Amino acid sequence: MIVPTATNPKKRALMPSSPLRRALRAAGHHLAPIVQVGKEGVTEAVLRQLDRALLDHELVKVKVGSESPADRFEAAEALASGGGAQLAQILGRTVLLYRRHPKKPRFEKPTDPNSPPRGEG
Repeated sequence: MIVPTATNPKKRALMPSSPLRRALRAAGHHLAPIVQVGKEGVTEAVLRQLDRALLDHELVKVKVGSESPADRFEAAEALASGGGAQLAQILGRTVLLYRRHPKKPRFEKPTDPNSPPRGEG
């Protein structure tokens, strides 16, 4: 199945629609924002806090304050690229970010290094 690329520039940063994204959005609905972007915008301190939160929780909700110099889409893109995460959802000023845990993933099945890639075998 080929997923068409988004034509809307605001939606280009989102990860493609998939069962994984649907599960992440469902799980993220009940989360409270852990990281907040304030009047300084996306700084190194915010990215460090996001990195730690993603390592601990794998799925993180971030609140972009109204006083932030960047708009919510710019902040979301900066958070995703700076934190090495995938952008699952932007809803209002709330951003949902996901990065697979290196050892114990909750949302994706761990890949077996000995198994053949999908489509082969």
